Amino acid sequence: MNELGARGCTLVEQQVLLSARSTRSSRKKENMSEFEGRVAIVTGGGSGIGEAVAKELAAAGASVVVTDIKLDAAQRVVSEIEGAGGTASAFEANSAVAADNERMVQHAVDTYGALHLAVNNAGIGAAPKPIGEYDVEAWDRVRAVDLDGVFYGLRYEIPAILAAGGGAIVNMASVLGSVGIAQNAAYVASKHALVGLTKVAALEYTAQGVRTNAVGPGFIDTPLVRSSLSADELAALEGEHAAKRLGTDAEVAALVLFLLSDKASFISGSYHLVDGGYSAH
Repeated sequence: MNELGARGCTLVEQQVLLSARSTRSSRKKENMSEFEGRVAIVTGGGSGIGEAVAKELAAAGASVVVTDIKLDAAQRVVSEIEGAGGTASAFEANSAVAADNERMVQHAVDTYGALHLAVNNAGIGAAPKPIGEYDVEAWDRVRAVDLDGVFYGLRYEIPAILAAGGGAIVNMASVLGSVGIAQNAAYVASKHALVGLTKVAALEYTAQGVRTNAVGPGFIDTPLVRSSLSADELAALEGEHAAKRLGTDAEVAALVLFLLSDKASFISGSYHLVDGGYSAH
């Protein structure tokens, strides 16, 4: 047995190991620079899925505008991105206000010179009520953010992305964009409409270089979800998923980044569920 063999590794095996390490290193560098030179907006980026998406985009090389109705939340995320070596800026915006969306896009262009990517993620819900008792103001409030806000985002993002030579957009829908749930009329209706809006944007602009897709997260494991459900209710909800658990922000962010990437170059106008099999029933 030669010296390498005595150590439990032949010369051939050592070369294979070195090759594997080199491949992993190359893939890691590729992932870190996948969005190098790209400018992205993430609305509702101060927490939850939006925060996860913003951080992953920055880690992959993008310059990210993190917008949120709570400026301090956006600033916290930006601070953490910069602490990890990324590039980001915070912008206070109410997605339900058209002018805020216009200013948001202008901020991205003024700060980084262009806009290539957008994730229209901001969304809210309302207290559950049957339609016959539903609060009219709550209906207007949810629709204003979850549907109108995405339209306003698209209205100003698309011209800027076209001017930059093209890019991609992901609209954050929900599993409730494909199925219903009682006592959530405003949210369910808005998310269904959002899927339709996504298809129209894709039909109008894909050939010009702007792909638009929607992502439909299932029930995601957040402190808010856990605090609003009893142990029995949480267990029942987990049981409704084929995966027998709730999803994570990171799992949704992974799909969003794929759809924004050039790897998804032939995907547009689609609605992609990441729901652990919830809708498979």
